[in-house]
Amino acid sequence: MTMFSKYREQIAYLIFGVVTTIVSWGSHILLVNLGLSLLVSSILAWIAAVTVAFFTNRWWVFRSEAKGFKRVSTEAIAFFSSRAALGVFEILSIPFLANQLGIDGIVFATVGLDARAIVTVLVVIGNYFISKFLIFNKKGEEE
Repeated sequence: MTMFSKYREQIAYLIFGVVTTIVSWGSHILLVNLGLSLLVSSILAWIAAVTVAFFTNRWWVFRSEAKGFKRVSTEAIAFFSSRAALGVFEILSIPFLANQLGIDGIVFATVGLDARAIVTVLVVIGNYFISKFLIFNKKGEEE
């Protein structure tokens, strides 16, 4: 067994995480430059990124074999919901860590970037395990 085959899923998750980030940042930049507000651009960029993440995770990372509208819709709803929930966690956790726990050091001339880094690691790990064990867990795929 090669190292790639042993860690294929984790490597694919990281690669498609980079792709998702490029989609998020790229669409945000494009939409802002087209004249959309920051709020609208952020929302649309999030939707685009999570959509790309859903399909890349479904097809190439976790290789879901779920068939049928009902099963695929269930995966999609669970995926978008978990990403939204962890997004809220991220939004609330960064100010908490920075303001309440004092993790507000200046990194790259940005206050609280260390808090953002900690939360980002937690969110990425959380997204992986939620996707692996709750969303694309292969149970019920024969339905």
